[in-house]
Amino acid sequence: MNAGNANLLNSVVLVGMGLWGYLGSATPSKTALIPVAFGVLLFVMTNFIHNHHKIVSHIAVVLTALILIALVKPFSSAMGKSDTMAMVRLGIMMLTSAVALFYFIKSFREARKSSAAK
Repeated sequence: MNAGNANLLNSVVLVGMGLWGYLGSATPSKTALIPVAFGVLLFVMTNFIHNHHKIVSHIAVVLTALILIALVKPFSSAMGKSDTMAMVRLGIMMLTSAVALFYFIKSFREARKSSAAK
């Protein structure tokens, strides 16, 4: 797995789970579409990340960190309501976002090491 693949996985999960949360609700809230918007943006950035575009990669890291932080509140609300399906959806989105962040940081460290070796 590399940063581009982790970003692709994260973007697909954000779109899929976000749409599931929105369309599967009896009273859908527009805020459920926030992960979908982030997922679409991250998906568009995937080819740039695969091609090691620094600026786009850094923007993707910021967006990934923001969505990870933003998902904490809905997750805690779902826990308070004992809404198991919401906890699963949000937990999966948080997990893939954390994995993507890990691989972004790993790729940044590897890039720094390779540039220092030159």
